[in-house]
Amino acid sequence: MIKPDQFKFFSQLVKDSSGIALTKGKEYLLESRLNELCKVLGLRDIDALYQQAKFKLTPRLKEQIVEAMTTNETYFFRDQHPFDALKNHIIKELMAQNQAKKELRFWSAAASTGQEAYSIAMIIAEHFPQLANWRVEILGTDISQQAIAKAKDGRYTQVEVNRGLPITLLIKYFKQQGAFWMVQDKLKKLVKFKTFNLLSPFVGLGTFDCIFCRYVLIYFDQETKKKITDKLVKVLRPGGYLFLGATETPVGLDPSMKRVNFGKTVCWKKSGG
Repeated sequence: MIKPDQFKFFSQLVKDSSGIALTKGKEYLLESRLNELCKVLGLRDIDALYQQAKFKLTPRLKEQIVEAMTTNETYFFRDQHPFDALKNHIIKELMAQNQAKKELRFWSAAASTGQEAYSIAMIIAEHFPQLANWRVEILGTDISQQAIAKAKDGRYTQVEVNRGLPITLLIKYFKQQGAFWMVQDKLKKLVKFKTFNLLSPFVGLGTFDCIFCRYVLIYFDQETKKKITDKLVKVLRPGGYLFLGATETPVGLDPSMKRVNFGKTVCWKKSGG
């Protein structure tokens, strides 16, 4: 069992570095993830990891501890209905708003291994051929360097493509390479990935017409959630849309943001535009 002082130390380190709040009752989660990390590092047990982290913490070890605690659960077209809203309503509306400058920017702000960003790209490639002569960019960011490396690579196992990806789209936008499926270049050219910590200042990201920030705010405390949603609203263009996870209800969201429903989908639209 992880000792109380070790839990306190590691949970504080993770919170300071990533904003993820590991509250009491999450000892089992921290313990199982750190045990896996110990195996990777060739350390005897969590006691050995604790000694090293407390007295000889290198930037690389800190990064590895945070990586171990970053949840990378994701799949293609997760929840489906937000992507239906994108296809049936939102992109058409954004195109009408941006007709003059012919530019659209999307941000998958907790991109994990890239499935969400590539799902947005497939909606665009499949249903909006008229955007071929627009500047369209989908930015995928995540705190995990490992996850972003995989997203850039665009290489998925059979199990991963079986989760949410229709066979027609698999055949059209992926090519088989041994036991893996590779994202084709026609999709890759729409998407850029980079590591990014949502606690950092949102400098150099630019502004966006649509932001997906789903299933990440649940890991933060109220104060951190509020800071992040405030920053998200600032980089959202007037008339733009913000998607949060199905279980995430924003607290104290900026008054410029209005709740919008498209069938089962709940999202927030910024006034103006």
